Amino acid sequence: VQLQASGGGLVQTGGSLRLSCAASARAFGSYPMGWFRQAPGKEREFVGSISWNGDTTYYEDSVKGRFTISRDNADNMVYLQMNSLKPEDTAVYYCAAKRHLYGVQIGVSPDYWGQGTLVTVSS
Repeated sequence: VQLQASGGGLVQTGGSLRLSCAASARAFGSYPMGWFRQAPGKEREFVGSISWNGDTTYYEDSVKGRFTISRDNADNMVYLQMNSLKPEDTAVYYCAAKRHLYGVQIGVSPDYWGQGTLVTVSS
């Protein structure tokens, strides 16, 4: 069971990026999933999450209105659309999943982690 994140890169302030997370097992379509990030020298922090069916999303305050999480369970994919990027968004972004069947929230201790993808926002 694996999560594979992709889509990171270098972008200027105010730009956009779309991160993707591919899940290796169809079971992930029944789990809540989300994104975390870790900036240099800082602890990993929650960015946002989405319920198993996509009906409910949660976001960290600093990304509300700029980031959007979505999922396509038919393709075992989760996305993070990031708009109006700021230098403080620079971090390694990780997708994650909670092994909670038909769950809504991912919580602070996901059971599965992807390998991370680097997002760098230049000023």
